[in-house]
Amino acid sequence: MSDTLPAQHQERQPGLQSEMRPQPRSDRPERHGAQKLQDRVILITGGDSGIGRAVAVAAAKEGATVAFIYLNEHADAQETRRSIDELERPSFSLAGDVGDEAFCRSAVEGTVQRFGRLDVLVNNAAEQHPQENVEAITREQIERTFRTNIFAQFYMVKAALPHFRNGASIVNIASVTAYEGNPQLIDYSATKGAIVSFTRALSNAIIDRGIRVNAVAPGPIWTPLIPATFPPEKVKEFGKDTPMKRPGQPDEVAAAVIFLASDDASYISGQTLHVNGGQVVNS
Repeated sequence: MSDTLPAQHQERQPGLQSEMRPQPRSDRPERHGAQKLQDRVILITGGDSGIGRAVAVAAAKEGATVAFIYLNEHADAQETRRSIDELERPSFSLAGDVGDEAFCRSAVEGTVQRFGRLDVLVNNAAEQHPQENVEAITREQIERTFRTNIFAQFYMVKAALPHFRNGASIVNIASVTAYEGNPQLIDYSATKGAIVSFTRALSNAIIDRGIRVNAVAPGPIWTPLIPATFPPEKVKEFGKDTPMKRPGQPDEVAAAVIFLASDDASYISGQTLHVNGGQVVNS
């Protein structure tokens, strides 16, 4: 992908991958799986596009059965299902709002009923709404951002834990904004900071059950959330302020998620991996 993105904007959150130019890279065909998740069942929130789609495809390559949740981006979700089908792995998708605890319970139950087990949970779904100053952030925006970004992770974990066995894994998607703090994304940054603390505390709380909990903190990644958040001229500059001078691709984050979900990370819990183009932050 070129280091320069064309100016573009979408009017809806969380955005549609099908409308992006260029398309985010969800996979590298030359990369072959090593069966790191063979016969495991993985459930991903926000799996229709961006990081979620890339994780779904990577997990399928590694031999997993893939279930994913999405809000209402049906065409994007169909593309994710098509990519998994090409890898000849079973999949299941369900549309709904992860900010609704009852929906989260039904999504987990539906996955277990269909596939008989649940081994990996990836909490990826998120939204962000920039404001020029903190005074402009309404109560409604704060509640919406926290409900999608952090409340949903509590809901999904609570629903999944009764079905987990020894060796299960949870991977939460945080953000570089948890460490640097984005002045136009104050509420979003706060939720991502909460995810880092949630990851650490949850790991300490359930590690004696044989369940590992980790996080990935992406930097600027080319996903539908970007054109759905920022004006066209800012999209053109997206990612150029990193040491690598470019935005990251979803499959570059997916590789870290698969590592943490697999037995390769069997002695890692409560940690956060930074996939951010070389930005050095306090971990």
